[in-house]
Amino acid sequence: MVKRTGNRFSLNAMSTISTRGELHFTVFHGTFDAAGLLAFCTRLLNHFDTKIHLVVDGHPAHRAKTVKTWAADHADHIELHHLPAYAPHLNPGELVNADLKRTLADKTITTRDQLGNEVGAAARSGDSG
Repeated sequence: MVKRTGNRFSLNAMSTISTRGELHFTVFHGTFDAAGLLAFCTRLLNHFDTKIHLVVDGHPAHRAKTVKTWAADHADHIELHHLPAYAPHLNPGELVNADLKRTLADKTITTRDQLGNEVGAAARSGDSG
């Protein structure tokens, strides 16, 4: 028998996979918005010395005016490529999410902090994708 607390809580995560198969991710509390996306993109710029081609889905943060302006200002370093609507099968991030959920499914997680630690450990170890 697996003990469960019945408490529900969640975190948000953003990830990207490089052409070399390297997973870059962040886990955070709160709402996923344009500011969070831009912080993640800025962090990515510090990891790569070649232009980044970032595939994004239809989330409103990806289509925000501030994101479009920022991307235009950084066009020499990053380009956003938007997936068609309703195409999760084209988004490798969805595979990471599915693997992560499978990895964590049998763990007894009782706090949001523990969830964050487990997500980070799974992503760093490669167990989630």
